[in-house]
Amino acid sequence: MSYVEMPGAKVPIRMWADPATVEDVALRQLQNVATLPWIKGLAVMPDVHYGKGATVGSVIAMRGAVCPAAVGVDIGCGMSAVKTSLTANDLPGDLSRLRSRIEQVIPVGRGMHQDPVEPGDFHGLATAGWEDFWGRFEGVAEAVHFRKGRAIGQMGTLGSGNHFAEVCISEDNSVWLMLHSGSRNIGKELAEHHIGVARKLPHNQGLVDRDLAVFVADTPQMAAYRNDLFWAQEYAKYNRTLMMALLKDVIRKEFKKAKPTFEPEISCHHNYVAEERYEGMDLLVTRKGAIRAGTGEYGIIPGSMGTGSYIVKGLGNELAFNSASHGAGRRMSRNAAKRRFSTKDLEEQTRGVECRKDSGVVDEIPGAYKSIDQVIDQQRDLVQVVAKLKQVVCVKG
Repeated sequence: MSYVEMPGAKVPIRMWADPATVEDVALRQLQNVATLPWIKGLAVMPDVHYGKGATVGSVIAMRGAVCPAAVGVDIGCGMSAVKTSLTANDLPGDLSRLRSRIEQVIPVGRGMHQDPVEPGDFHGLATAGWEDFWGRFEGVAEAVHFRKGRAIGQMGTLGSGNHFAEVCISEDNSVWLMLHSGSRNIGKELAEHHIGVARKLPHNQGLVDRDLAVFVADTPQMAAYRNDLFWAQEYAKYNRTLMMALLKDVIRKEFKKAKPTFEPEISCHHNYVAEERYEGMDLLVTRKGAIRAGTGEYGIIPGSMGTGSYIVKGLGNELAFNSASHGAGRRMSRNAAKRRFSTKDLEEQTRGVECRKDSGVVDEIPGAYKSIDQVIDQQRDLVQVVAKLKQVVCVKG
């Protein structure tokens, strides 16, 4: 489909979804965003749903302003994927050992590494900028400085919720590795600190939604947020890079005889801010639950834990600010999913996937998400499909 345009107070709302399928609360959020004085464009992806601060699956382009709650608390959350030289025939019939090995080396939930993980621990992993990155921690908000030890320990860890590490098989029988994570607790605490600061600023007192409080250009508060935001986005990228290195290590050890090799990594943020230029204007583009999909740029659009994912290539559609969806998108809240589904439902919907099937992950059941195939179909003018993957191992937090 192409987009549907809905009227908004300051800018039209371009929606790559059927408005009739979007919850009223999400539509109200979008209308509220369109009232912001600084907004220059709003694009809505097919995985759109209600979110904290702003709608998940939205691309908010503003001039001289950024909304920290719209970025959210998982700054830099995103995906990484790597194609391996292994094929489906190389995998054993029982994948429980492989899942167990992954869980042993990548801490999940609130877990962290007892011994910090560094790029130098892995063959061929680029270490340029690592020392400088940690040196810049002293320049982020003082309110989080006491968390440095935790930030170091959580580097290279998965987290919880919808974060995952997977082994997948593509339609041509190639084995892929994929993971989803962000800036962990340090990103959350930085976000919460700055959201609190923004809410108290005088220019935000008359907004229709206090969650839409912004920082504006040429102020110390904006400078501080941008500094911390970009640092946390870097943390998230390093986090995924190190986890992928850990995952590759497991594969090397488990499939020694096959001597697996790995293609270059595909990586993309989907909760972040980028400085981009459109229609002659320098804009701050916030993608909340959306990936950048510039012409020829690779991206990853995952489904739920039982339905598979897509590797895509961007078509550079500037009407969507060169963006695409970040996944299938939820069709019901976590609490609604827990009320609606049982562990038996989870077992049925994840049949054939080596994964947790207990009550702790019922809220991540495929039935709680939109159809990933339909979401892909709704954005054919934003991306082209490169590969369709189906997970066979899924590690959840």
